[in-house]
Amino acid sequence: MSLELEDKIALVTGSSKGLGKAIAIRLAEKGARVAVNYNTSPDSAAEVVKTIADAGGSAIAVKADVANLDQVVAMVKQVEEELGAVEILVNNAGIINDQLLMRMSDEAWRQVIDINLNGTFYCTRAVLRNMVRARWGRIINIGSVVGLRGNPAQTNYSASKAAIMGFTKALAKEVANRNITANVVTPGYFETETTAILTDEQKAYWLNAIPQGHFGEVDDVAHMVTYLADEKAKYITGQVISVDGGMAV
Repeated sequence: MSLELEDKIALVTGSSKGLGKAIAIRLAEKGARVAVNYNTSPDSAAEVVKTIADAGGSAIAVKADVANLDQVVAMVKQVEEELGAVEILVNNAGIINDQLLMRMSDEAWRQVIDINLNGTFYCTRAVLRNMVRARWGRIINIGSVVGLRGNPAQTNYSASKAAIMGFTKALAKEVANRNITANVVTPGYFETETTAILTDEQKAYWLNAIPQGHFGEVDDVAHMVTYLADEKAKYITGQVISVDGGMAV
């Protein structure tokens, strides 16, 4: 097993399931000690920790709603006490609450912005000072293809993911001289619990929008994230990297 990230401390938000789970496991395979964040799925987070431990890695589960500032501060403090200062942050936690704009409730708008965008802000700010002091850090934000191209009934989600791109580009410029990189990975559609419940008609619609003609695998994104976390990616910052089978072209 290659250990390019040996003993680096990584925090992956929303990593009890799906894409976040794959990212956490891949970072651990590269030697990172991983904090697996969850909000409502403690059993799933425990399974991810066990998977990592069974493979010889190191991980802990940490509970926090990333939209809650106090909980984010407490989570980062717990990670620092149990593992050490966060050196690799993957802002993956996010939700969808799809509605056409003219029918969208204030709550649907606020909930998506609070978790997807404000959560990215809270978590990044909470770990950034230690990265600056150490003069090393990796911040990898998970965007979405719909932040690039939009999608009907997802004005809230598209707005949150587009904002993350601007946030990341500005941050990259702020911390570039401290050996800290900040990038966005924008996934397309993948074989996950979300796509599993799509109707055949819905699947056909999305497959038609993917030049490669098939959904991706979560590891496609996880491998990109682990590369960006590596020292090999030290000269890549402020970038939006699509992993989407060509959807954003």
